[in-house]
Amino acid sequence: MSTTLGAFIAGGIAACGAVTVTHGFETVKIRLQLQGELQSKAEAPRLYKGVFQGVGVILKNEGVKGLFRGIGCAYVYQMTLNGCRLGFYEPLRTTITSALYKDASKQSLGINIFSGAASGILGAAAGSPFFLVKTRLQSYSPFLPVGTQHNYRNAVDGTRQIYSQEGVKGLYRGVGAAMVRTGFGSSVQLPTYFFAKRRLVKHLGMQEGTPLHLASNTIMSRMYNQTGNLYKGVFDCLYKTISTEGVLAIYKGFFAHLARILPHTMLTLTLAEQTNKLMRRFEDRLSLGNAKGAV
Repeated sequence: MSTTLGAFIAGGIAACGAVTVTHGFETVKIRLQLQGELQSKAEAPRLYKGVFQGVGVILKNEGVKGLFRGIGCAYVYQMTLNGCRLGFYEPLRTTITSALYKDASKQSLGINIFSGAASGILGAAAGSPFFLVKTRLQSYSPFLPVGTQHNYRNAVDGTRQIYSQEGVKGLYRGVGAAMVRTGFGSSVQLPTYFFAKRRLVKHLGMQEGTPLHLASNTIMSRMYNQTGNLYKGVFDCLYKTISTEGVLAIYKGFFAHLARILPHTMLTLTLAEQTNKLMRRFEDRLSLGNAKGAV
């Protein structure tokens, strides 16, 4: 295993590779989740009707640039989020396991779940401002707008506008929903991945495993995209969404989410294996160089 810093960097790089492939589906997912916001089914427009139709509509009206809105901010977010998740999971797990069992190699389901949740919560909190700006950039469309529109020139302009109008608190709007979502997802995803990897290594001599991560994003997308105080919090957003649009509204963008999260998860964790190996080699060479210098 790389050092904590090495694992942080390796995890972030792996996630950036994955998001390059899946970012377009994320854009469609966000717009599906925002269309018809707090409108009855009769009133709600259906500009985006599904994953591939959505991709086609965006490409036709906005080009590739429209599909990849916010990609720069997505890279920073992925570096922060998955750097924390993949960088802190193992150090947290081994530290707690050593303290309780005096043996870092022992596997405890409870500790693994807690470590996954904690690293996910840390990542979500650290990356929240970047996710906020990314969501608003992706939701903007000069041709087929849905939800509240934020016409930012780029990520820096978006951050500046939010800070000048809402302060630091505005940059962390929706962070509670993100921490809950990522905490739950990581508590299952990371222990499952490393458990699967151990079994494959032990029984088949393989090195990769593929866990599933599936969580609802609709509430989080709306919390991040809102202007002013449309929602007072997570439960207020959930209540208003269901009471106005029906219970199925919280599953808007479900298939777009699957189209993004499945390849994103597989690519991130698979690439993380390779980036961790490269990081370990780099750290070994650095340590060897420092040792020779000391001599």
